[in-house]
Formats: sequence, C-alpha cells, structure tokens
Amino acid sequence: MSLRPASPLLAPSLLSADFTRLGEELRLIEASGAQVVHVDVMDGRFVPNITIGLPVVESLRRATTLPLDCHLMIVEPLRYAADFVKAGADWVSIHQEADPHLNRTLASIRQAGGKAGVVLNPGTPIETLVDLVGDFDFVLLMSVNPGFGGQSFIPRVLDKVRRLDALRRERGLPFLIEVDGGVGMKNAAELVRAGADCLVAGNAVFKAEDPKLAAAGLLREMLRGREA
Repeated sequence: MSLRPASPLLAPSLLSADFTRLGEELRLIEASGAQVVHVDVMDGRFVPNITIGLPVVESLRRATTLPLDCHLMIVEPLRYAADFVKAGADWVSIHQEADPHLNRTLASIRQAGGKAGVVLNPGTPIETLVDLVGDFDFVLLMSVNPGFGGQSFIPRVLDKVRRLDALRRERGLPFLIEVDGGVGMKNAAELVRAGADCLVAGNAVFKAEDPKLAAAGLLREMLRGREA
C-alpha cells in the first residue's frame, strides 16, 4: 500500500524571495498553485548565515493561510521549536546533527500542535533515524549543504530518498519525505519518482523570469514523476 499523498507538494522557499516584499511574495506562492511555504531559520551558528526569527513567522502567519514549513538550522532547537509552532508554524523540522535529544524535541513540537520533522544533511545517513521512526511526521533530506540558496543538487541524495522510502514502507508508517536544495526542472520528476512527497524550491521559483510559470512547470514535472 502506498504511503504517499495523492499529489506531490511544492514548497517555495522564502530564502530566495525579496525580503522587502514578503507579503507580495506570499501572494505569488498562493497564486502559483504551490501548497506549502518553506521558511528557513538560520542562527549564524549551526550554519554560517542569519535569516529570520519568531516575529517574522508571526507576521507570515497573519499574511497567508498556506501551511508554514519552518526549517530550523539552529543550535539548541529544544529551546525554540515549540515557540515556532506557537508563532504560527504548521511544520517544524530540526537537524539530527544539532540535537542529541531528538525524540524530546520532536515530542515538544507535536505537543505544541505542529508536525515534527527531522532534517538530515547530505553526509548524514538515513540509518540514524531507524530508532526514531514513529516519533516524527516527516523527514527533510538536504540535497545541498545548508546555509545558502542557489547551490547545486548533490545527485547521491536520490539514493537516500529511495532508501528512506523503503524504510517507511517496511515500517508501515506514513511519514512524508521532503527534499531541499538545488531542486529544479531537471530533477523534480526524478525525485518524486524516487519517493519524495514534497520538494522545496527557492531560486527555481523566485529567480525565474516568471515565478508563477516556473512553479506551474515544477508541479507538472512532479506529477509526471508520480505517474511514472
């Protein structure tokens, strides 16, 4: 039995948007047919970049009804994870590499009412999740090293998607598989075919000549991957 949602999800990343026009960029995402808004939270410690925090998430929540997918690239995620749910995040993901007590932090996200996710960097094997299956709602596989947008896709992550899909089928638990980094027209169909349910796209949408057309094209490619 398939554990995958009926249609794959596209989550444009605000990291590539114009931060002076976030309200307009949210409306663009809504008009494009994308189903999720991806929000990258960086603290300048876990990754060498600083982006946004809780006040901006609160403002984003007031400006859209789409699910907010907050990817926390921060140290000590237990201190803040539940606060992001309270600020309006629907999905909150934390890095396996940043938290020695993952199950505790995941539980705090769920208890606050959010969907809890684990993020794996490109060099972190999916086997690190085996004893946590059931504690999370989704897994975000990084297909670039986190911290900056516009990086090139790391092809070996495709094999990680396939292995993670095999793990969820083996365990019979319907967690979602999300992929972030270097996603575009050349690999969207292949990623969904491998088992991805949600693709994060930044530059492929916001840096395109026509962002709405680019998002529509990605959604078509993702559906093509699902049909295959």
